[in-house]
Amino acid sequence: MNEADVRERLVDVRDPDLGDDIVSLGLVNDVEVDDDEIRISLALGAPFSPHESAIADDVRAALADTGLDVELSASIPDDLEPDEQVLPGVKNVIAVASGKGGVGKSTMAVNIAAGLSALGARVGLFDADVYGPNVPRMVSAEERPQTDGETIVPPERFGVKLMSMDFLTGEDDPVIWRGPMVHKIITQLVEDVEWGELDYLVMDLPPGTGDTQLTILQTLPLTGAVIVTTPQEVALDDAVKGLRMFGKHDTNVLGIAENMAGFRCPDCGGFHEIFGSGGGKALAQEHDLPFLGGVPLDPAVRTGGDDGEPVVLEEGETADAFRVIVENVANNAGVVRRRGVSEGR
Repeated sequence: MNEADVRERLVDVRDPDLGDDIVSLGLVNDVEVDDDEIRISLALGAPFSPHESAIADDVRAALADTGLDVELSASIPDDLEPDEQVLPGVKNVIAVASGKGGVGKSTMAVNIAAGLSALGARVGLFDADVYGPNVPRMVSAEERPQTDGETIVPPERFGVKLMSMDFLTGEDDPVIWRGPMVHKIITQLVEDVEWGELDYLVMDLPPGTGDTQLTILQTLPLTGAVIVTTPQEVALDDAVKGLRMFGKHDTNVLGIAENMAGFRCPDCGGFHEIFGSGGGKALAQEHDLPFLGGVPLDPAVRTGGDDGEPVVLEEGETADAFRVIVENVANNAGVVRRRGVSEGR
């Protein structure tokens, strides 16, 4: 068994999203074979995504009858040196955005981050909503960041490292920052926070298409964005503005997540589409984007946000809906990274 033999077997392993085998796609970085072990480096960029985990399982299955141990590692080659990278220890930066407020964007960001952590990923959550930061309340973060005057060490909740504008202001203090100030504080936080090694950094953006979004798009290497909407037409119109913003900056959109997608009455058992139906899925189809899933209007989501317990960590229909979105976000981040490797060969 040599490298050529291994690569020949790996031709049978197909990427479920890109539609070809991993060798032809250039997703096999390196193969080493010695007397009792095969070491393979794969160009997989979204840790704990179900599809990339399935690819790894298929690789092991393709080599199972060789009698050799199979050791897999994963990395996406980067053309920049570590000291040239904005966040050298962060594999994926995912922005969660909406065209308007009140659609549950922060709730979605918190549950995506907590859900990724529950899968086993190393996760950070940056609450970049300058004017209405509420993530600390939604995860019951009582601990404040620590600093030595130069770097900031973020606290953790549910295995997620946290940073929020709320940590920088007093309780109930109004925030009146103009564009240049927003740019400066966002840039400083990106550079000074000790995120360490992360698989995912989830960014909760403020609603709309203003200075904070522009700063992040210009400063950070985003893997992609999640657009949050409700089924109603007004929210969909504003979601399109968000899509256009990311399109103008050549940022991948990982998909559309629909919040408040119907209400199941606990008394009669009936399902009521209070804000309409199918809007998020129709928006995704219209713009040829993935539909990540829909989350029902559930009092448990409000309770979880107020009490600091993300619903995705619980059991039930709503928790399952969030978990579907989490897995789709991870899968689609992996598609973006693997497609970049394949197209960049």
